Amino acid sequence: MYNSNNDKNVAMLKLAHWYRKVEESGFKNFNIVLKTITINYNSILNYFNNRSTNASAESFNAKIKAFRSQFRKVRKIDFFLFRLSNLFG
Repeated sequence: MYNSNNDKNVAMLKLAHWYRKVEESGFKNFNIVLKTITINYNSILNYFNNRSTNASAESFNAKIKAFRSQFRKVRKIDFFLFRLSNLFG
């Protein structure tokens, strides 16, 4: 579904068909997945508006967390922000 050139309406239909098939299969292990998709339905379909994700933002946040964990005892916040901007800016 994600690799094809579908618009948002086609993707919504395909996702609904998949959801129905999973419900009909009776696999109890998929209940958590179905609940997650139900909660995030609109966010998932928003991908098909302009085919962009927030993967770059998530990657940047992970880099900041890793950098911050290395410097837990930093006392000067200004210096920390200076280093952060030089490394990732």
